[in-house]
Amino acid sequence: MMASRGYCFVACVVALALALLATASNGQPLDACFYDKVCPAALPAIKTVVEQAVAVEPRMGASLLRLHFHDCFVNGCDGSILLDDTPSFTGEKNAAPNANSVRGFDVIDRIKDAVDAACRGNVVSCADILAAAARDSIVALGGPSYAVPLGRRDSRTASQAAANNSIPAPTLDLGGLVSNFASHGLSVQDLVVLSGGHTLGFSRCTNFRDRLYNETATLDASLAASLRAVCPRPAGDGDDNLAPLDPTPARFDGAYYGSLLRSKALLHSDQQLLAAGATEGLVRFYGANPEAFRRDFAEAMVRMSSLAPLTGSSGEIRANCRKVNGY
Repeated sequence: MMASRGYCFVACVVALALALLATASNGQPLDACFYDKVCPAALPAIKTVVEQAVAVEPRMGASLLRLHFHDCFVNGCDGSILLDDTPSFTGEKNAAPNANSVRGFDVIDRIKDAVDAACRGNVVSCADILAAAARDSIVALGGPSYAVPLGRRDSRTASQAAANNSIPAPTLDLGGLVSNFASHGLSVQDLVVLSGGHTLGFSRCTNFRDRLYNETATLDASLAASLRAVCPRPAGDGDDNLAPLDPTPARFDGAYYGSLLRSKALLHSDQQLLAAGATEGLVRFYGANPEAFRRDFAEAMVRMSSLAPLTGSSGEIRANCRKVNGY
């Protein structure tokens, strides 16, 4: 028990130092040990459900990571992506980057039920569940662990327009990617290392079709030929067919960067990381140094998960992650 407390103290100090540059909207920093007294069973309950879901379907790990990313890039890490549409707002689920694409909402529902049972009440926010589930998904697929800053509250609204404008598209050129990440307070290094999250999972044909038929000069010819069978023309045919984002889509490793270096990136936005010296150098560095990638990815995830969180009275803890309380 003493060893566990010592570890937690060190983890909290490290996570707090990384999160202080992105404190919550009312000035209160997040805290990796936030639930130690409120409900010490919370994080183990989240981890158990995530591990079960990923064991059944490894792709779910990438989906839960993506849910967290798409949540944080729209008005901060506030659980807004989980809200269904209401008469008073149109939510984010059917925004262009999310429609027929983001998934895992049922797993978040199961986690919420398990956490509420473990804590004997509604004390863990849906936004915190997203952040912890993303970390646990990464670990379940062989990636690095890290102390997740916690203490977020959930938003009472969502915005489809904000989702359409804030989430970087797979068709963006490098300048657009750098600008998008900068608008969220994230650096060029954060762009390259967080893009490495594409070491996990798959993408839909509609996200890479143009690359197969219009960008053959920047895509390995043999890969393009094989993918055309998965993703035919015209648009509409096979839009939801899937292809892996790197050769090992169920294992967290450095294969993503190797794919970029061999002109085998599935998405235009990924291959664009080789378009300029600064990002190209980082791609080559992480391709040659997988342990540095693991370390820097963990630190970048802490920074991303600390984007504009709600705390205190500025939000709520939803009883149902899909609905604002009282609705």
